[in-house]
Amino acid sequence: MDQMLIGLDVHKDSIAVAIAEAGRDGEVRFWGNMPNDSGHLRGLIKALGKKGAPLHFVYEAGPCGYEVFRFLESNGLECDVVAPSRIPRRPGGRVKNDHRDAISLARLARAGELTSVWVPDPLHEAMRDLVRARHAANKDLKVGRQRIQSFLLRHDRRYPSKPWTGRHMTWLSNQQFQFIAQQITLQGYINAVEQALDRQAHIEEQMRALVPAWSLGPLVNVLQSLRGVGLIVAVTVVAEVGDIGRFENPKQLMAFLGLNPGEHSSGSKVRGRGITKSGNSSVRRLLYAAAWSYRQRPKVGAYMRQHMPADVPQEAKDIAWKAQVRLCRRYRALLGRGKKSQVAITAVARELVGFMWSIATTKCPTSRTPPEGHQAA
Repeated sequence: MDQMLIGLDVHKDSIAVAIAEAGRDGEVRFWGNMPNDSGHLRGLIKALGKKGAPLHFVYEAGPCGYEVFRFLESNGLECDVVAPSRIPRRPGGRVKNDHRDAISLARLARAGELTSVWVPDPLHEAMRDLVRARHAANKDLKVGRQRIQSFLLRHDRRYPSKPWTGRHMTWLSNQQFQFIAQQITLQGYINAVEQALDRQAHIEEQMRALVPAWSLGPLVNVLQSLRGVGLIVAVTVVAEVGDIGRFENPKQLMAFLGLNPGEHSSGSKVRGRGITKSGNSSVRRLLYAAAWSYRQRPKVGAYMRQHMPADVPQEAKDIAWKAQVRLCRRYRALLGRGKKSQVAITAVARELVGFMWSIATTKCPTSRTPPEGHQAA
């Protein structure tokens, strides 16, 4: 029997439901609104199941997470969480509401025009939450430091050496102002920076403690064989991307992270663009930071030996050494051709992702290839 496609427009308190009957000429209709809770979802399943057709649900990834997906899966039903950025939109459409969104999801699902995202298991999602908490603490730290610098600049206080060292913090603590209000203001800013530093350090400590119990912990360990890829970079990439081995080739992973060049061509005119910048921007920033280490000559120094996990296999180390030799040469070749350093680093970061894929698929082939049309969350 043909499947019945059900589009769900999921919100915090409500779910709009639309149904698309099988077949090109099948009816697409709005079923109704209901509260967003397990009891009403169970009632929806029971009501739609009376017709006997297999049910296939789809809804957009959003702030409500994957609870609806997991509830439907636990009841033995098919469900896809679709990428909002990949949903086809009609140009000029100026009417948007839950009714139309649900109908559009059901119709597009029947036509096969939706791209599903990879749904992490609860433990993986928990690790990703921890990684994002660390990112938030790092962002708070940057904002706090900028506030201090702006405050001091307004009062013509300039530190002559490298900022944010121990000496700089001592210099900040010794600053005296004419008015007590200004002194309280500066101390409040300093306290905020110290709290952000403590929060960041605490989260990183917890990440180190939790990685060994994580199913993707071995992947985190082998990625640290790459130069510039420490614990934070490895955990962030794995938490945000998931199992790297599920990508069929490195180009798919590069495209997912938004590191592939864009293009805007028409007719005989072919125009290149910068990278697409799709996907997670925080992962790209960390990859850029890792790529800067390949400006230096290839070397496995004492610091890298000390911080690399002891259980990294030799095969991963060999791939990492090839990465050092190639990426250093690549960076210098691009500079020699007159490219800006930022452009060269972007190219190095893109190829670094390829070496990550190579290590992941060689030493941690734990994933299975996702169904056609699926991409990472």
